Amino acid sequence: MHLPQRHVVFSKHVPFRSERSVMPPFPTPPRQVLIGDAAAFVGVTPRAIRHYHQVGLLPERERGGDGRRRYGYAEIIRLLWIRRMADAGIALDDIRDAFAGAAPGGGGGEHEVEGVLVRLEDALAAQEAELQRKRASVRRMRNLGSRLGLFNDLVSGRLEGVPEGSLRQDDLDTLLVTERIFGPLGAVVQAGRFLVLAHDPELRAESDRVDAAEEALDDTVAIDDPRVAQVAAERHAFENALMRAIEESGQLEEDNAIFDAWDERHPPEDIEAPGPAPAEGSRVRSTAEVIRSMPYDFSPARLRSMELAVKLGASAAPAP
Repeated sequence: MHLPQRHVVFSKHVPFRSERSVMPPFPTPPRQVLIGDAAAFVGVTPRAIRHYHQVGLLPERERGGDGRRRYGYAEIIRLLWIRRMADAGIALDDIRDAFAGAAPGGGGGEHEVEGVLVRLEDALAAQEAELQRKRASVRRMRNLGSRLGLFNDLVSGRLEGVPEGSLRQDDLDTLLVTERIFGPLGAVVQAGRFLVLAHDPELRAESDRVDAAEEALDDTVAIDDPRVAQVAAERHAFENALMRAIEESGQLEEDNAIFDAWDERHPPEDIEAPGPAPAEGSRVRSTAEVIRSMPYDFSPARLRSMELAVKLGASAAPAP
């Protein structure tokens, strides 16, 4: 039997040894490594690993007697999964949330990793839906106007067809406050007032005149000044004229349809407060509390005139 030529040449220059004798000893792997070695193996920086500790992605190991942390097999596996998912474009916060309660690469095996990926896909789908919602909001703002597009769809829908430029900044400010206190339905009613005024220049002019008369009741006017009752009567007369215009426009029927549709989508047990949902960590506040926390620069005379106007309206209302 003849050896291949290369083996013959090799045997001429190197003394023959058994296969066992030429194999180097198998290296003994360390049980734990320092952060620099862990980072080098995974392909990240020690700073990145420290950041993973800070954001809760990787449990922080206790320091040894020399004051340095060491990482074992489980940590290296977790770091590899973190890096692979980060390279795929998944945010660290999403990786942390998806891996909550699971150990990537741990004893659960493939089904555990699959569960993590399912949760990640769900999280990304939720983010995509939220992004689409934000894009839709931006489109609404561009189509309806940067401020009008910020209101609830019911409110902006009520103002569709309003003549361009007829809505004033004060009108939008009032709608913003009304929606905060009374919710979208209250703002819809308020929007109906502005819609009528936008189509009736004479009524708008009378509204401006009464507003100016109320503003003239400043701190120099006493609450028993005859002008207080006179302005109250003018406000009462204007509100009656505006209500007649609203009734003639057919808005009351439209409002009732909006209210009915709202009630179908929001059963009573789902309703907690008329206004928008409170911010996280804040308590739910009643409508009266919200009203009292809204500052208005009204003089005592103006407040008295408004009170008299309300009483005039109540006394003129038909008995139930």
